[in-house]
Amino acid sequence: MRMYDLRISLIDSGPEIWRRVRVSGDIRLKKLHAVIQTVMGWTNSHLHQFVVGHVSYSDPSFQLESHGNEIIEDESRALLRKVLPFPNSVLVYEYDFGDSWHHLVRAECISARDPNDPAHPVCVGGQRACPPEDCGGIPGFYGHFLPAMLDPTHEEHQSMREWFGGEFEPETLDRAAVNAALMRL
Repeated sequence: MRMYDLRISLIDSGPEIWRRVRVSGDIRLKKLHAVIQTVMGWTNSHLHQFVVGHVSYSDPSFQLESHGNEIIEDESRALLRKVLPFPNSVLVYEYDFGDSWHHLVRAECISARDPNDPAHPVCVGGQRACPPEDCGGIPGFYGHFLPAMLDPTHEEHQSMREWFGGEFEPETLDRAAVNAALMRL
């Protein structure tokens, strides 16, 4: 069995918001969706798709429409090792078609499974907290949410804190909590 070290980066985040996760090459994209949701901190409240070239992989119940020469495949049938067959292969994972959170997923390393590797996905690295759901995508996060949350004198600071449910620490990633959540998948 081959193991993949995937680097998942939130496109256009700056400073970059990213995670590194170790998964089996035999993981199906449907399960990889759950892994990405967990490591990034999303709540699985919106539609998603994986895009590799002219092929999109998604849940057929979403009934996504093909655009031009795009092919739409069932993510529950697609294996990671088939979609990203080589080191440095990439795909784009889009989450929430309104806010359009685009993630670049790169196969950084493909190796034989070590007997010491856990059987479940593991987050082995990353930086920064993921933006909250429904904050308006990258423009809303950096242009509205973050300035209001980080400046106690901002006119919307208190209402934004109430909407979010407390403080937001943009530099914090609790990898132990992420890995505990991955074990429950």
